[in-house]
Amino acid sequence: MGKLISRAENYSEWYNQLVQDASLAENSSVRWCMVIKPYGYAIWENIRNILDAMFKSTGHTNAYFPLFIPKSFFSKEASHVEWFAKECAIVTHSRLMNNPNGKGVIVDPSSKLEEELVVRPTSETIIWDSYRNWIHSYRDLPLLINQWANVVRWEMRTRIFLRSMEFLWQEGHTAHATAEEAEEETKKMLMVYSDFVKNFMGIHHTLGQKAEHEKFAGAVRSYSFEPMMQDGKALQAGTSHNLGQNFAKAFDVQFTNKENKLEYVYATSWGVSTRLMGGLIMSHSDDQGLVLPPALAPIHLVIVPVFKTAEDLQAIQTYLEPTLTQLKGKTLDIKSEFLWIHHMPLVTKIDTDDQRSPGWKYNEYELKGVPLRIAVWARDMAQGQVELYRRDTQQKQMVPIEKLAAVVVELLADMQTNIYAKHKTFTENHTHKVDSYAEFKEKIEGNFLLAHWDGTTETALQIQEETKATIRCIPFDSPDEAGVDMITGKPSTKRVLFAKAY
Repeated sequence: MGKLISRAENYSEWYNQLVQDASLAENSSVRWCMVIKPYGYAIWENIRNILDAMFKSTGHTNAYFPLFIPKSFFSKEASHVEWFAKECAIVTHSRLMNNPNGKGVIVDPSSKLEEELVVRPTSETIIWDSYRNWIHSYRDLPLLINQWANVVRWEMRTRIFLRSMEFLWQEGHTAHATAEEAEEETKKMLMVYSDFVKNFMGIHHTLGQKAEHEKFAGAVRSYSFEPMMQDGKALQAGTSHNLGQNFAKAFDVQFTNKENKLEYVYATSWGVSTRLMGGLIMSHSDDQGLVLPPALAPIHLVIVPVFKTAEDLQAIQTYLEPTLTQLKGKTLDIKSEFLWIHHMPLVTKIDTDDQRSPGWKYNEYELKGVPLRIAVWARDMAQGQVELYRRDTQQKQMVPIEKLAAVVVELLADMQTNIYAKHKTFTENHTHKVDSYAEFKEKIEGNFLLAHWDGTTETALQIQEETKATIRCIPFDSPDEAGVDMITGKPSTKRVLFAKAY
C-alpha cells in the first residue's frame, strides 16, 4: 500500500488506486468483472439494507426471477431489444465435453438449446411474462415488487463499480390500474432514492426528467437523479421509469377493471446499482482515502491502543471498559421521510494487533474512511482523556473519558450533516447558467451548466458530439423562463442541465 496519487494529479488513477488500496474491490480473472471485497461489500450491504427497508415502508415486497430470459421475449418490445441488443450475453449450449482431438474441453454440439437464452441485462420481459399469470382483476392491483439481483451487460469500457460487465442492483417492477397511479409511483420511488442519497449517502443531487432521446427503452417517461462528482462530471446514479402500457401490451397483461371491461395494465420500473458505491467514493473522498458518511460506514469508531506489553494493553482495555459499555447502547439516528427515524447501532472496533505500528493503523483507518478514531496512550490515561480524530475534517481533540460516549454520538451526527453540506456547497459552486455557446464550451469542463435548449434531439446530439456534454435531465426545480437555444436561436421555456458524465 503506497501513498495515493492526488485527485488533482490524476483523478481517474486516484479513483482506481483508492478502490484497490481501501480493499473495496478488485478486477476479476473474468475480464470486465469485479470482485467486491468484504469491506466494500459491507458498505454495499448497508446501502442495500436501508433501501430495502425504505421499499418495504412504501408497500413493496421482494421476489426473485430467473437469470436467463428466452431470446424471443426481447423481440416483443421493439425499442427494448434495440436498446440492449449490443450488450446481451447469449447462452447457446448446455454442456461441455472432453475434446476428442486433444486436451481441454469443448462445447458439446449435441447440447444446442432449442431456444437461446439471454443472460439478464434487465428483467422487464421475464417479469411481465409472469405478471400475465398473476394479474386478472383490478383487485390484483397494484402489484408492487422489487428484486435484488445481479445483471450482465457486455460492456467493453469498464471501471470498477461505475461500469462492469456484471454488477449488483435492485429493480422495482410495479403494475397499476391507471396511468395516474403509475406516474405517481414513478415519481414516488424517485423521491425514495432522493431521500436515501441525501440523508444517508450525504450526496446533493438534481432531480428531473430525462430528455426524450435519453429515456429508457420502452418507457413513456424516465426520471433520474444526477449528482456531481468532485471532477465536475455527472453520475446518473439511479432512474425511475413510467412504462405506460408498453410491456403489458407486449406480454398481453390485461385485467378486468371496475366497469368489468378488459384493460391493459400500467407499469413502472426503477433501479439503483453498485454504481452508488462509485458515487459515494467520488463525492466525498480526499487524497488520504475514503471519507464515508457515518450512516453507511461499516465501522463508526476505531480505537487504537498504544502499548508495548500485554499489561499495558490490559490497562487500556480496563480504562475503556465503562465507555465501551455506554457505546453499546448508542445509535446514530437518521431522519428520513420514508423511514421516519432510522436508528443505526454504533459499531466500534478495538485494534489490538501487536504486529502493526500505531502509525500504520492510523493511515489504514484513514484510508478506509472510518469516521472516528481514538488513540489511547498511557500519558492520556493518567490525565483521564483520549485523543479523538475526526475523518471528514481531519481534526484532533482531547476528550475526557467520562464524556467520550456522548461526544462520539454528537460528532457522528455532525459529520453526517457536514458531509452533505460540503457536497451541496461544492455542487452549487460548480453550477452555472450560460446563454451563449462560446461560454458553454468555455465552462463545461468541471461544471454543471444550465442552458436553454430547443427540445430537439438533433441539437442535443450536436452539443454532445462537439463538447462531450449531454443533457442530464430537465430539472424539476427549473422555473419557467423564456429564452432561446444557444445554437439554433429557437425559443425555449426553461433551462436544462448539461454536463459531461460517467
